Formats: sequence, C-alpha cells, structure tokens
Amino acid sequence: MIASLSLLIGSRFSRARQRNKLVSFISLSSTIGIAVGVAVIIIGLSAMNGFQRELNNRVLSVIPHGEFAGVRGPIQNWQPVLKQVKESPKIIAAAPYVGFTALAEKDLKLKAIAVRGIEPSEESAVSDMSKYIEPSAWKNFKAGKHQIILGKGVAQELKVKVGQYVTLMIPKSNETTRVQAPKRVRVKVVGLLNLEGQIDHTLALLPLKDAQQYTDIGSAVTGIAVKVSNVLDATQIVREVGGHLNVYVYLRSWQQKYGFLYSDIQLVRTIMYLVMVLVIGVACFNIVSTLMMAVKDRSSEIAILRTMGATDSLIRRIFVWQGVFSGVLGSVVGSVFGVVVALNLTSLVDGLQDLIGHRFLSGDIYFVNFLPSQVDFSNVLVVSATAIVLSFVATWYPASRASKLNPAMVLSSK
Repeated sequence: MIASLSLLIGSRFSRARQRNKLVSFISLSSTIGIAVGVAVIIIGLSAMNGFQRELNNRVLSVIPHGEFAGVRGPIQNWQPVLKQVKESPKIIAAAPYVGFTALAEKDLKLKAIAVRGIEPSEESAVSDMSKYIEPSAWKNFKAGKHQIILGKGVAQELKVKVGQYVTLMIPKSNETTRVQAPKRVRVKVVGLLNLEGQIDHTLALLPLKDAQQYTDIGSAVTGIAVKVSNVLDATQIVREVGGHLNVYVYLRSWQQKYGFLYSDIQLVRTIMYLVMVLVIGVACFNIVSTLMMAVKDRSSEIAILRTMGATDSLIRRIFVWQGVFSGVLGSVVGSVFGVVVALNLTSLVDGLQDLIGHRFLSGDIYFVNFLPSQVDFSNVLVVSATAIVLSFVATWYPASRASKLNPAMVLSSK
C-alpha cells in the first residue's frame, strides 16, 4: 500500500511541470545524458564484438592455427610426420605446405608477396579459405597448369584481373654466397582471395607440386599446417605435439602473429566497461542536483504530506522513485537508440566514408577494411541495469534530505 502510494506520487512529480524552469532543464539534461551514455557504450561494445567475430570467422578460419616448419630446411620425408601429427587427439586436421617469398611483376609494377603452396583437398580441412575464393577457381586449382590465386589487394595493386598473367621472381636457395638472378615463372591468375583485410594484400596461392617445382625442393615441404581443437590454446597444443615429433621443427601458432589482436580487443572491451561506469555515473549524478532542486521546489507539497501523516520512509521513496524514473527513461531511450545504430553501424560508416571520400580502416593495414558490429543483448542488459542502479544510488542523498524537512518551518515561510 505504502509502496504503491510512493510510486504513484513519485510518478506524478516526474510528469508534472516544474514551477522552476531550471529544474525542468536540469532534469531533462540528466535524462539525455544517461541516454547518450548508454547508447555510446552499447555501440562501442557492439563494435568490439564485431571485431572479435571477424577475427574468429575470417582470420582464424583462414590462417593455420599452428605450423611445424623444418629447422634444417624443407622436410624431406614428411608423410610420416603428417601421420604422426594427425594422431594427436587435439589436432583436428593437418596439411603440408610450401611457403616462400616472391616478387610479383605485372608490366612495370612489382609487389612483394608471401606465396603458399597448398593441396586444395587437404587445405580445405585445415582452413575455410575456399569460402572466399570463386568455387570454380578452387575446384580447378590443380598442379601443372601454371595457375595462381592472388589476394584481391595484391591484384588491385598490380592492376591484374582474372585470366591475365603475372611473373613471379623467386629467389634461388643455395649454400654459396654468390648473388644469383631469381627464377622467373609466368603464371595465370585464375581466382582472387577476397577476405577484405590485410591478408588480401600479402598472400598468393599455388598448387603444392608447382610450388615444389618452382623452389627446386623436389618432393619436400616447408612444413605442416594444423587446425587445433581449442584455438585459444593453440600455442600449448603445438608445443605438446611438436615435442613428440621425430624431426626437429620450428613451432609456430597464430598467436605469435595475430595474438595481439585478440588481446587488444579484450583490453578495449575492459576499458569500455570502465568508461561505461564513469560516463553513465557522471550522467546519473546529475540526478542529485535535479532532485535537490526538486526537493526545494516541492517543499510545500512535502510539508502538506507530512501534516497528513506521511512517514520519513514514504517521503524518501517518493523522491527515489522520481530519480529512478529519469534513469529508467534515459536507459530505455539510450538502449533503443544504441541497438538501432549498432545494427546498422557497418552501413552507416560505409555511407559516411563514401560521403567524405576517406576510409577509416584500410585493408592493407588492418585485418578488416570495414567497421563490423554485432549486438549482444546481454551487454545491452548489463549497460541498462548499470544505468538504473547508478541512478538509484544517486537519489539516496536528496531523498534523505527531503524526508528530514520540517513541515512547520516550510509552511510558516510561505
């Protein structure tokens, strides 16, 4: 009964027009501040979720989780090594590869690229690279046809299209110190790798046997690429498996090259939560000044309620409800606005980039060339709940002051 009465009076105080216009302005500004703070945090967290999704779905689905590379040059008898690696229960799949650096030449343009020789049938078990390549190009990607698949960024820099030819200049490996002319191989571009990120600007693919022939390593391979069961424990899994192999190998995992991205995303997410408390906290504590002025503005009503038998707790709850209403309103408006913007963030940023003619994320620098976004409604609930809780905390002191007003002094001064 008392709770419903305090809620009723508090809601009427919130909806009623204040006699003092300054009180109304401060009340509105505190609500807007909470809404803006909630919206900004939801948009920021959604962007971090989007970056993590793209890291998992694009980068980690294409690059190997781990590699075992020969220490003393290419691995000659690699079939037993491949079989031994696959026997580990923590290894989902494994595939041989040949890796080297080359210069791609088209007319007068040169581009340094990382070339990877793969066997498409085995590579599909290790990575999802085929999803980002034209299906017909991947299906017909076979040795002996002098074919190459270029990253889309590489193709754009060389200004080469599918069906045209490029020349690969491959350094010769020998044990002498004499400088030798690189080996030149003319290959046909049969497809493009389109990941929309940094990998597009550095990577090119060759059939495994062609790569072995171009590098003069015979039937040997540079190493074994693997896909592990737990991607976040890739380094530990690679160490465990590599320690039991019968050959000396270098142990590499995706975390050595891209691990900083995952760490940076988690760090920014933590900072966003800290900023959330500070930004929303500042907005919520505007409620303190709002309610203090509201208490003074409503002092005669408080005095009348006290003469009618209202208790201290009833008066306190009235102003607590009034402050919470501002927090709830700001939280709801900010959540709705933040979710709507976050759901359309990628298209909004793309439109802004087209309007000003400048790209915020360049594909040759970042692992994606667009601003991703993924709304996690658990984050929305956490941010909204935080705003409501902080608004409740901010009401306590003004509500306590209101409950201690002396009705006799207030009414005598009117």
